[in-house]
Amino acid sequence: MANAAKKGEEKNSVLKKLVGNNLTWSVVALIALIILCTIFDHQFLKLSWNTNTGGLSGPLITMLQESARYLMIATGMTLVISTAGIDLSVGSVMAVAGAVAMQTLASGTNVWLSILLALVVGLALGCVNGALVSILGLQPFITTLIMMLAGRGLTKVITSGENTDASRVAGGEPLRWMANGFVLGLPVNFVIAVVLVVLVGLLCRKTAMGMMIESVGINPEASRMTGIKPKKILFMVYAVSGLLAAVAGLFATASVMRVDVGKTGQDLEMYAILAVVIGGTSLLGGKFSLTGSALGAVIIAMIRKTIITLGIDSAATPAFFALVVIVICVMQAPKIHNLSAEMKRKRALKEQAKAVAA
Repeated sequence: MANAAKKGEEKNSVLKKLVGNNLTWSVVALIALIILCTIFDHQFLKLSWNTNTGGLSGPLITMLQESARYLMIATGMTLVISTAGIDLSVGSVMAVAGAVAMQTLASGTNVWLSILLALVVGLALGCVNGALVSILGLQPFITTLIMMLAGRGLTKVITSGENTDASRVAGGEPLRWMANGFVLGLPVNFVIAVVLVVLVGLLCRKTAMGMMIESVGINPEASRMTGIKPKKILFMVYAVSGLLAAVAGLFATASVMRVDVGKTGQDLEMYAILAVVIGGTSLLGGKFSLTGSALGAVIIAMIRKTIITLGIDSAATPAFFALVVIVICVMQAPKIHNLSAEMKRKRALKEQAKAVAA
C-alpha cells in the first residue's frame, strides 16, 4: 500500500510539473493548430519529394520556411527582454539589412559582400541601440522606438524610396538558395535558423553568459556588486538582436529577391514579442527560455498558416491571431493551474469525507 501511495504521489508530481510547464501548453497549442488545419485541409500533413528543389514539399514545409525569420528575431528579443528591456526596432532593422543586400546586389556588388554588408549594418544598428541603452542610460522602449522610425527612413534613403528588385541580377543564386533552397530535404533557412538558435543557446547555457544576462534582468545593481558588468551585457544583447534581425531580413528579402520599403519586416517586432511571451519568458526580465521562444516562433508561423488554410478574411485576421494568442496565454497562466489543483484537492477531501462517513 505504501509503495502504491508513493508511486501515486510521484505520478501526481510529474503531472503537476507538466501542467505547470509553459512548454507543455505551447506544444499542445501547436498540435491543436495542426489538427485544426488538417480538419479543413486533409492534405495538410502530406509530404512529397520535389525533384526540382531537391527537398520535401507540403504545407508544413512552407510553414517551417516562414518560421525561420521569426526564430531569428524571437531569439534576439528573448535575450533583450531577459534584461528587462525591449527591442521595437527588429522589423526596421530587417528592412534596412534587406535593402542593403538588394541594393548592393543590384548595383553589381558580389553576393557574398552584399550579405556581409547587410549583416554588418544590422549589427551596427544593434550596437547603436546597445550604446544608447547601456552607456547613456536611455529607456529601451524609447530608444528602440526611435530606431524603428529611423530604420524605415534609412531604408528609404538606401533604396531612394523605391522597392528594389534584384531577381534578375546575375550572381545572386547563393542568396536566393539561402532563403528558398533545401539541404537534407529541409529548408535551408530553417536549418540555418535552428543552428544559430542552438549556438546562442550553447553560449548562454554552457557558459556563465546566460546567468549574467538573467542576473542583470533581475537586479542590475546587485549583479554589478557581484562583479558582473551590466553595461557590457546590455550592449551585447542589443547587438546580437540587431545581427539576428539582419539575418531575418536576408531571409525575408531573399525569398523573392526584392525589398519592399513599407512592408518588409512590418509588424514583426510584435510577432517577436508574442513568441517570447508564448515561450514563457517574463517581460519583467530574469529567467528566459530560448527553447520556449523558438517554439513560440514556430507557433506564430503556424497561426499565420492556419489563417490561410481556414480562408479567414484579411479584415478578421488580427482578431483571430489575437484570440489564439490569448487562449495560449490563458492556458499557461499560473492561476488557471492553481485553480485546477485546488479543484482536485477539494474533490479529494470530499471523497475522504465520504469514506470516513461510510
